[in-house]
Amino acid sequence: MKNFLLLVVIFLSGCAVNKTMYATGGSKADGTVTLSYSYGGFEQPVVDYASALTTAKDKCKAWGYKNAEAFGGESLKCLAYNAYGCTQQQVDVMYQCLDK
Repeated sequence: MKNFLLLVVIFLSGCAVNKTMYATGGSKADGTVTLSYSYGGFEQPVVDYASALTTAKDKCKAWGYKNAEAFGGESLKCLAYNAYGCTQQQVDVMYQCLDK
């Protein structure tokens, strides 16, 4: 019985999953880039924010800007629900393109 309870706790605690952020929006005129990642209900996302910043800088440079920085903060939205709540979430992070 103890082994069964231990397995249930381990299963419900979730697994760490590496996530790569991808571009989901932006505006050349406003100088903003939105990067996102999604994860399931039992996943514990591990995000490489340094790689995300490089992606944002590359997008900004393609538009003629020199650099980028995160606004600070994340936006969370639910992509899929079931009877128990949200089963798939998306996190959006906005970056500002800079001329310096």
